[in-house]
Amino acid sequence: MFAKILIANRGEIACRVIKTAKRMGIATVAVFSDADRDAVHVAMADEAVHIGPAPAAQSYLDAEKIIAAARQTGAEAVHPGYGFLSERASFCAALEAAGIVFIGPKVKAIEAMGDKIESKKFANAAKVSTVPGFLGVIEDAGHAERIAGEIGYPVMIKASAGGGGKGMRIAWSADEVRDGFDRARSEAKSSFGDDRVFIEKFVVEPRHIEIQVLADANGNAIYLGERECSIQRRNQKVVEEAPSPFLDAKTRKAMGEQAVALARAVDYQSAGTVEFIVDKNRNFYFLEMNTRLQVEHPVTELITGIDLVEQMIRVAAGESLRIRQEDVELNGWAIESRLYAEDPYRNFLPSIGRLTRYRPPEEGRFGEVIVRNDTGVTEGSEISMFYDPMIAKLCTWAPGRAEAIDAMSDALDEFVVDGIGHNIPFLAALMAHPRWRSGDLSTAFIAEEYPDGFSPMQPAENEKAVIACVALAVELLRRDRLDRLAGRLAPHPGTLQAEWEVKIDGDYLPLRLGEGIVSIPMEIDMAVNGGKPLAVASGWRPGEAVWRGSVGGRSVSAQLRPIQNGMRIDWKGLSVTARAMLPRVAALDRLMPVKVPPDTSKMLLCPMPGLVVSIAVGEGQEVKAGDVLTVVEAMKMENVLRAERDAVVSKVNAKPGDSLAVDAVIMEFA
Repeated sequence: MFAKILIANRGEIACRVIKTAKRMGIATVAVFSDADRDAVHVAMADEAVHIGPAPAAQSYLDAEKIIAAARQTGAEAVHPGYGFLSERASFCAALEAAGIVFIGPKVKAIEAMGDKIESKKFANAAKVSTVPGFLGVIEDAGHAERIAGEIGYPVMIKASAGGGGKGMRIAWSADEVRDGFDRARSEAKSSFGDDRVFIEKFVVEPRHIEIQVLADANGNAIYLGERECSIQRRNQKVVEEAPSPFLDAKTRKAMGEQAVALARAVDYQSAGTVEFIVDKNRNFYFLEMNTRLQVEHPVTELITGIDLVEQMIRVAAGESLRIRQEDVELNGWAIESRLYAEDPYRNFLPSIGRLTRYRPPEEGRFGEVIVRNDTGVTEGSEISMFYDPMIAKLCTWAPGRAEAIDAMSDALDEFVVDGIGHNIPFLAALMAHPRWRSGDLSTAFIAEEYPDGFSPMQPAENEKAVIACVALAVELLRRDRLDRLAGRLAPHPGTLQAEWEVKIDGDYLPLRLGEGIVSIPMEIDMAVNGGKPLAVASGWRPGEAVWRGSVGGRSVSAQLRPIQNGMRIDWKGLSVTARAMLPRVAALDRLMPVKVPPDTSKMLLCPMPGLVVSIAVGEGQEVKAGDVLTVVEAMKMENVLRAERDAVVSKVNAKPGDSLAVDAVIMEFA
């Protein structure tokens, strides 16, 4: 076994590998860029080596610097994680030439499967079912348009060296092919240093289901079940689960055996994933093979009890698999939610900044539920514009799918993140979505269910009642705490007021207090809007970020953020302002004028922090609705900003190369 390994990555996957290595008694070496000097993975490792500036091309993608760091520290092997150099055959070959073991497959497998074009050719030759498409070199946008016409719309344009949804576009028309081809090539070039793309038929209503394989150098290969990865946004996975609610035992076995056959054909030696598109009739087509550890590997670990990172290390060290196919059992259900630094209320555009508060839910086993959080950040960490926007991967396990979803919903309610925009409200809302809970999924789920993006949810009446009770419980304790301050004159006669009103956004809900005590813990009855009294119980203390308790017998974990004269309460995907007040104060509050936001309808605002790639118009130019105005790059994705209506450009305030903050005025219109 290795004495020391280097992790050629950053963030949560670097931390994940370090955890297993430490458990195995292996010393670890981290590498870091200028942007990651204070990163968690640097602190976790036994040693750390600086490898360059923040841009990935000058640090994490620089193979020579990684190899030099391994030599400098005496690391015998390198684990690449995922992304960056993990599927770069030249990196694997360079390590081997330097006498350093690559913890992953050999060069042959990476070359055969790591390139999407070559992998499809190889799969076709191996009689593996593949999606119809054109695998040759596409010369230009016109050539792409002709190919798409021959295949038939819709088509998928994909970067050959791509991954993570980058360099990928769906086109439904010739115009979309031309624009998508240019965008895909540009993203592929900037993200992977390889601008080759290919085109294939896009399967309508597809499911994205992948098989985890594990193979060693001695001819042993097994599959560890499947993962359902159909909940995607812009071709980037958001929620994964294992097993799939769609597959039956027959299809699972057929997909698993085909995945293993493909792995054997390329002499695969490590953990790998064979991805399939599955149609509504359970016909499946080979999509690609990822010759690395997948982001969503924890859900497979949770249902099989197998540490995939450990298996990768053992195989790389020359050990044979100790697990046979008949030993693999799928136990229970696991869900993974990817927490991204993105604003769901701004069409999921990237968000950067410092994590002023980061309080994940407690990890471990709680009864029949397991909570796991894979992350590479902590409170005070900075989310940079240079790397992927994923903050953490929150996973839950339970005996059944419904219980795992409920556990995820509760865990998301307790996950406190401040300082940046993030997608927890969307993930929490998704867990309650009837279609998700029923398992009726496709890769178009988010586009179909949220065609206009994700908007702030409006609470139902029963939800308003719960929020009102929480808000009043918090206010009662706040007042009680003030009353106990030494030397403070009590502003009331000393008796607890029975009548209250809670303002939730613009609505006023009357509440009446019943029997109970205002203390820690609190137990008191509250009747909302003249309804039946609800028993409210909680051990919450002022200053805690999460209110945990019960309302009317319902378990509640709600996040609290102080605002002027009240609280912002986040719960089950809802985010509302709540102010508890006495009736006489509520009567005066109703008379207060409402502040109107400024008119920005004649401005193009930068929707996210990013870099201006190009400006497509000039001052005095007339533009039509839908015309491209500018392209802004953020976190390795190019975002095209278009005109919402016909207008005349009166002023352009930005130029290519400018770094803009969110809501910066890019241009103005007459």
